[in-house]
Amino acid sequence: MEKGSKKEIMFDRMREKKKEVKIVRKIVFWIAISILGIGLIGGLITYNYISKGLKAYDPNSEEIIEVEIPIGSGLNNISKILEEKGVIKSASLFKYYAKFNNESKFQAGTYDLSKSMTPDELIKSLKTGKVYHEPVFTLTVPEGLTLKEIANIVEKRTDVSAEDFLAYVNDKENIELLMGKYPHLLKEEIFGEQIKFPLEGYLFPATYPFYEEQPSVETIVESMLEATEANILPYLDYLEKNDKTVHWLLTFASLLEKEATAQSDRETIASVFYNRLAIDMPLQTDPTVAYAHGEHLSRTYYKDLEIDDPYNTYKYAGIPPGPIAGAGKSSIEAVVDPAQTKYLYFLADSKGVNYFADSYKEHLSNRAKYIDKKAE
Repeated sequence: MEKGSKKEIMFDRMREKKKEVKIVRKIVFWIAISILGIGLIGGLITYNYISKGLKAYDPNSEEIIEVEIPIGSGLNNISKILEEKGVIKSASLFKYYAKFNNESKFQAGTYDLSKSMTPDELIKSLKTGKVYHEPVFTLTVPEGLTLKEIANIVEKRTDVSAEDFLAYVNDKENIELLMGKYPHLLKEEIFGEQIKFPLEGYLFPATYPFYEEQPSVETIVESMLEATEANILPYLDYLEKNDKTVHWLLTFASLLEKEATAQSDRETIASVFYNRLAIDMPLQTDPTVAYAHGEHLSRTYYKDLEIDDPYNTYKYAGIPPGPIAGAGKSSIEAVVDPAQTKYLYFLADSKGVNYFADSYKEHLSNRAKYIDKKAE
């Protein structure tokens, strides 16, 4: 092959490569323009979406929407309720906006809201507690009560008798309907063979506002279940990660509620129970004995400990089959975030002060010092 021919071939290849490079550059250029355009369009769409979400859903709306915020509701639950009621367009945007502005301490109640309200106006209303109408009366359920004790309070404050209240909360058909309304809270566990009362420990201790003179038993019970569900929702992730259930949480918390005499004691008592459970040591907590007997015991005697009942934690290991009372928020939090100790024992003196010990020897010393000596 001649030298001239080789050079021509080489030049032809170089020209082809230059042409290819130009084509590639053009393709890259137009792809970049397209991506940039898509990004700009996406950005504009996102900006428009967020911008609208932070304004009133419908500035011209004159419709009044009655919204009930249950006791114990957090920002997540409130945002969902507002979206479901059609007051806001996006629960997520409202939630992030409130979080970004460090808004909290929202109040429960029945509110008169509108689509024409901005997020700031909604937040202000929910924080100041400006409600649609004042409650006709309130019903207070203290921490640590059983269903029977709650029934007596309901009877004193309403036209619902204790007998009718207990009949309603123990009726399986009623409970199955409630399970459909509160799926995160009520599970099949409440129908266990050893359970004495399915809804024991599931009616949250709080002060409930009622907006009619004589609310039905359904209204009363559902108000309490809504409050319980609102208070356990923040812990569902914790329960799932630790392979535990809401029933377990309320049962454990009820033990703390009955044993604790001060707020600071709950976390420490929780640590005692966790430490005992870790070594298969019976919990031996007196309130479970009283519950097994079905009555209040001012003092637990050795003969009381002999009752053969699955709730008796002196005879049966682990936590009891179900809650023994209604636990408040502090007790629930103590189960989730207990103190870190090595304590295995504790006792309370006549003033309700608890004394903790790592060993049985130290426990006996505490008994001699704070119980036996003071009894002399």
